[in-house]
Amino acid sequence: MNETRYDKLGQLGQNTNTPNSPQEAKLERVANPSPDTPYMIRLVSPEFTSLCPVTGQPDFAHLVIDYAPDKWIVESKSLKLYLGSFRNHGDFHEACTVGIGKRLVQELDPLWLRIGGYWFPRGGIPIDVFYQHKTPPEGLWVPDQGVAPYRGRG
Repeated sequence: MNETRYDKLGQLGQNTNTPNSPQEAKLERVANPSPDTPYMIRLVSPEFTSLCPVTGQPDFAHLVIDYAPDKWIVESKSLKLYLGSFRNHGDFHEACTVGIGKRLVQELDPLWLRIGGYWFPRGGIPIDVFYQHKTPPEGLWVPDQGVAPYRGRG
C-alpha cells in the first residue's frame, strides 16, 4: 500500500483503469489529518456490483462503510477503483461485504470500522450483510446508516 505523501500516490490525478480483480486492486492511504480527534468517515457506494459465482449474473448492493481512522485514511479514488473491480468478481454477498471490510482493516488499521451491504433481491430475497471491527471509540458520534429495509413495491 502506498502512503503519506500525495506525490507518492499512483492513482490520484492519473488516468487509471479499473483493476481486473479485487486482489489486483491497490488501495492507497494518506495520513489522517486529525489523528488526535475522534471522528467518523462515511463512504457510500449506492451502485456496487459484483457477479453471482454460480450464474455469472450481476448482483447489486448499496454499501455503507463507516470508520474511525487512527493514523491513516483511505484515498477515495483508490477505493472507487477497488470497489469497481468487483464488477468482474464472482462471489456471494457475504464474501464480498465481509471481504471489503477486512481488506480496509488490513490496509488502514482503523480504531473502528463497520460495513453494511444492503443487497437487492435475487430470487425474491434481499440479503443484508454487516461486518464490524472493534467497538466505536467512546464519545464517537455514530449515526444510523440510513438505508431503509427493502420494501419492494410497498
